[in-house]
Amino acid sequence: MSKKVKIAAVQMDPKIMEKKINLEKMLHEARIAASNDANLIVFPECALSGYVYASREEAIPFMETIPGPSIDKLADCCIELGVYIIAGLLEIDPNTDRCFNTAILISPNGLIGKYRKNHLPFLGVDRFVNPGDDAFQVYQTPIGNIGLHICYDCNFPESARVMALLGADILALPTNWPEGREKVAKYVINTRAFENKVHLVAVDRVGTERGTNFIGTSKIIDAWGDTLMEASSDQEEIIYAEINLTDSRQKRIVFKPGEFEVDFIGDRRPEL
Repeated sequence: MSKKVKIAAVQMDPKIMEKKINLEKMLHEARIAASNDANLIVFPECALSGYVYASREEAIPFMETIPGPSIDKLADCCIELGVYIIAGLLEIDPNTDRCFNTAILISPNGLIGKYRKNHLPFLGVDRFVNPGDDAFQVYQTPIGNIGLHICYDCNFPESARVMALLGADILALPTNWPEGREKVAKYVINTRAFENKVHLVAVDRVGTERGTNFIGTSKIIDAWGDTLMEASSDQEEIIYAEINLTDSRQKRIVFKPGEFEVDFIGDRRPEL
């Protein structure tokens, strides 16, 4: 397993109800990121579909099954480029007709897994989809152990902590932060990385969709809680940073050997 991993966060402005246009843009941006030696390429929440839908019925035509045609094209891209992709989309389960706000993880060998958003705010399409009902998972890959959560999930510290306890090296957070969520981008995600000593990539969108303004400021944060790269608040762009998996696996922080050492995982007291 490589200890150093280059992450690309693709901050984009998805167009609502324009899956074909969004997919073409994602494939284009993935090629750019791969040409810059990115190993892991992360897109925003609902990057394929857009977010601010007025009803479940309006959103359903822009949902996909998993696997599905768009996922197949993203998988072909991963196979061709030798990269990993994480992307947000709206999912419909053909067996139950339930709908989910979902993130997928695709490898150079195809689809690895998916995560259905567990915590739903009363906002946009999240008003109409079903909450995820599966436990958080961590996927073991050659570029590290990767955990997935989406947007509002990061406000619940248990989300990141559970994945850290499952051995996550990298937490990916596709998100759609609207105006008013600046404190999450500024403080919360760095705290989640620091308190769990994991790397974290939060990828937001920009632009305005049906009167909702999104704040961008995507970030790549290392396992010390430090921001390695931060995107603008209003521009489509790709930011890159290299992380070292060793940092996320050495949970004990030694400030002064034998005098000042802490372990945010080992020093827990769950029995209390």
